[in-house]
Amino acid sequence: MLRVTVVALLGALSLTACAQPSAPAARSTAAAPAAAAAGPVSPEQAEKTVRTALQGLNPKFKPDFVGAAPFPGFREVLVGGQVLYVSDDGRFLIQDQPYDIQARRPASSTALLQYRKEKLDGIQRGDRIIFAAANPKHTITVFTDIECGYCRKLHQDVPELNRMGISVEYVAFPRMGLGSQDYTDMISVWCAADRRKALTSAKEGQPVTPKNCTNPVAMQYTLGQQIGVSGTPAIFAADGTQLGGYIAPAQMKAALEKLGQ
Repeated sequence: MLRVTVVALLGALSLTACAQPSAPAARSTAAAPAAAAAGPVSPEQAEKTVRTALQGLNPKFKPDFVGAAPFPGFREVLVGGQVLYVSDDGRFLIQDQPYDIQARRPASSTALLQYRKEKLDGIQRGDRIIFAAANPKHTITVFTDIECGYCRKLHQDVPELNRMGISVEYVAFPRMGLGSQDYTDMISVWCAADRRKALTSAKEGQPVTPKNCTNPVAMQYTLGQQIGVSGTPAIFAADGTQLGGYIAPAQMKAALEKLGQ
């Protein structure tokens, strides 16, 4: 998928995740549509206008999701692994994640949360590497790779997260891309007889024993892009809320309890 340059994501996302390499921003090949006439437009018309505007920027922009933004006058868009906000008249594009001051968290629409939840729920339990809490109260899905420093830091916290009642379910996101050594090593981890042991060893910097088998790594990487993952770790609550990059255990617990997750 074509990726677009993002200036920065707010808070933990910008400071506590290992970024995926990005291609240069696409150069405009057509002018954005003129501003729509004053007055409300239907969601269907707004979506059509937004899709046309993005096609004008680059024909390869094929959104995975377009829905109402959590604030008026904009559509929320997932394209090329990024969450964008485009005005209903197709004129303005915002690349930053908005922040809900009242809720004290990054803003996301109900429709986007549902879209993400459905995608995450489609990942089979047997395709995840699970570190389950003995008495689970919360579950997080974590898109991870094996060489990102913040992913390794999070993995060191897994015993503490488990003691807090937080189960950690890993899915693969080789941030260097398909065909990279990162990708090959993650296939080896997912094909190991003991995935948990292989993942822990790899995150400790130990050499990865080459393995190959039918595996979900490419599928999970693609799904991650479809729901807006652009770096690792990318942590999601059960309702589809993206919690951020690395989060300390106490903060993780507080965030999940606030969500009721």
